[in-house]
Amino acid sequence: MKIAMFTDSYWPRVNGVTVSVDSFSRALVNEGHEVIIVCSSYPDDTNTNISLQKESEIADIVKIIKVPSIPSGISKEDRIAKFHKLNWVVKQVDEFFPDIIHIHSEVVIGEFGIWYARTHNLPVIYTRHTMWEEYAPNYFPFFPAGFIKFLVTGILKNTLRRSYRVIVPTPQIEAIVAKYKLNTKTCMIPTGIEINLFIQDETKSDDFRKKLEGIFPQLKNKRILLFAGRVAKEKNIEFIINILPEILLKHPDVVLLIAGNGPDLDYYKEEAQKLGINEHCVFTGYFNRADIALVYTISDLFLFPSLTDTQGLVTLEAMVSGTPVVAIGAMGTLTVMGGDNGGFMVKNDAKEFTDRVLDLLGDKELYKRKSEEAKKHAASWSIEEMTKKLITLYSNTANEYIEEYGHRIIPVWELLIQKRWWKINRMILKKKTKRNWQKILDKLSIKT
Repeated sequence: MKIAMFTDSYWPRVNGVTVSVDSFSRALVNEGHEVIIVCSSYPDDTNTNISLQKESEIADIVKIIKVPSIPSGISKEDRIAKFHKLNWVVKQVDEFFPDIIHIHSEVVIGEFGIWYARTHNLPVIYTRHTMWEEYAPNYFPFFPAGFIKFLVTGILKNTLRRSYRVIVPTPQIEAIVAKYKLNTKTCMIPTGIEINLFIQDETKSDDFRKKLEGIFPQLKNKRILLFAGRVAKEKNIEFIINILPEILLKHPDVVLLIAGNGPDLDYYKEEAQKLGINEHCVFTGYFNRADIALVYTISDLFLFPSLTDTQGLVTLEAMVSGTPVVAIGAMGTLTVMGGDNGGFMVKNDAKEFTDRVLDLLGDKELYKRKSEEAKKHAASWSIEEMTKKLITLYSNTANEYIEEYGHRIIPVWELLIQKRWWKINRMILKKKTKRNWQKILDKLSIKT
């Protein structure tokens, strides 16, 4: 089967959508399917990361169409594809001749995907990745939050209305989709994780730590509390910065490593400075995927305070590495952790969160038990298992769509351009016009 994925976010842009598209694309190719990714282009210096390990390239196995883009004006990281490149995209996707259109975003590239599907009579599968209703007000602070949510909700509803099937990663997102559009046919498929990527050799981890300590000396002889993800207010990072002083009172040998970048990086650095814990806070910026896997292995605990993440896959990535997790039980975290599996899932309460961190730091037996539990729990969330569900959805969707709407079509304007009779008639018309014009010229010359 041939699948065309349309996404506004892709490497070097770092976020959950990028990871999802990348992981599923690899897994689909490994299962014998063909994939093309249509995405916005990003400058080479976007999300410049720390690269201590070589990262594998997906470009060798998946065709990628990078659409020229412009700054979004919303954040420094985000880009918007140029609208007038639609026909250019259509021509390249035509060469691929897809069976399924799978969109992962709701703006320009997502609209390209919907347009292509509509004009070629193909089914649209839409993955509802992000809680834009909750995130968007942070990008437009000068407008009333209710107004921004109203506009964003309208865009999301419009995308749902034009999608044949909708993939949801969690029951919470499924409930929201049902609220926006009744009788929507949904399928619950979390992204899953590439388990082999996060199982690392101990010697390799030790070497990596030495290299990292060379860049960030504050890490030497310290136990690492890790947060990995986008450094933005919606991730609730302030929560763990605020509880760090109390943790340091009992365990002064810990350091908070924040692996990521984002619009609020400077804000959190200032907050750490105000609390007098800047020496115990390390802001690294983004790591590439090969390196972040090793960051998990050298960390002692993974802290995840986000209240809005639709999947919370970073918690599973940490668990596969044997790193226990303390997380607030909200949205996607509720689903992926399912309780105190591989750590502790707590309420949005600073004292409870702090107590569980202190329990794991102070009790070696508890820590060992939770570390083994984490590996076992995360193993059931492999990308291979999730891809099998996705392939079944693709197959069923294609068959059901054909029964309901018929087979793929070629738009009339493409037929007119491709038809040989059109080309022949154009040549005949050209020759006839030239001949008639010559007759006119000949007559004019006789008269003169």
